[in-house]
Amino acid sequence: MARILVTGGAGFLGSHFCEHLLARGDEVVALDNFATSDGSNIEALRDNSRFTFVEADVVEELPVRGPLDVVAHLASPASPPEYLKLPLETLRVGSTGTERCLELCRRAGARFLLASTSEVYGDPQVHPQAEAYWGNVNPIGVRSVYDEAKRYAEALTMAYSRIGLVDVGIVRIFNTYGPRLRPGDGRVVSNFLVQALTGEPLTIYGTGLQTRSFCFVDDLVRGLCAMADVRGVTGPVNLGNPIEVTIEDLAGRVQRVTGSTSGVVRLPGPTDDPARRRPDITMARRLLEWEPLVDLDDGLRRSAEWFAGQLGRSGLVPMREKP
Repeated sequence: MARILVTGGAGFLGSHFCEHLLARGDEVVALDNFATSDGSNIEALRDNSRFTFVEADVVEELPVRGPLDVVAHLASPASPPEYLKLPLETLRVGSTGTERCLELCRRAGARFLLASTSEVYGDPQVHPQAEAYWGNVNPIGVRSVYDEAKRYAEALTMAYSRIGLVDVGIVRIFNTYGPRLRPGDGRVVSNFLVQALTGEPLTIYGTGLQTRSFCFVDDLVRGLCAMADVRGVTGPVNLGNPIEVTIEDLAGRVQRVTGSTSGVVRLPGPTDDPARRRPDITMARRLLEWEPLVDLDDGLRRSAEWFAGQLGRSGLVPMREKP
């Protein structure tokens, strides 16, 4: 049993990670400032005697006492609408927040797990993306607040590692989806599912031929756990599904699993939107013995069931239940 601090623990990915850690017997301290979450994701965890929640901003303080084995830094706005709305907060959580976590690890002798992102590759000119690729990021573009925050976080983490202060592990997370994505968070899977379930046309930005690789959240958290456990594996290590699909194909899959016949609407693509995205997970397979297992259609069905329940509770009756 380990004692693990998860920053951003009330968010989409953080709450799933906390749940998985508790299920395997760990003690979990979740820290969050509710900048992009409301606490509902962790309500079911609060009665667990091995779970503690701390409301705090990692940029300001880390009021966590007692021994720690791992500090997992997952705190950050993660979807374009969120980090574009909170640009300075996003930069600070990647810089000052990362440094505070590293210093806590140095004092506690804990392993540091940084949740970085495939966005460090920018609009990649190498395909698929392996960890050795340096990326193609616009440092002054609108998306740079997130891309560069994560790139700086990686640089800071590696500096602590190189001078022997902290045992670190960096994972680069590709598009992840599943239950607990917020209906209005702006990510393509949640957008499509909500639109399909409520009878609205699915909004495709750009040509629809841009590609992504979608990993179900249960698979992703297995990878996080593996990286947290293996001391001495620094990375960075890609975590994502190597099966690449176009956004147009994703829209069709969502329509099929939800039974939607509402069609699509096309709008101009966002600035600096990557044209292709697919992880090379050779390193994850070799070092972590990890690869995703959940089929995309199965994951979409499971996600659609969750979203249908959420929409019903909010008064927005899913399309398939309308009279």
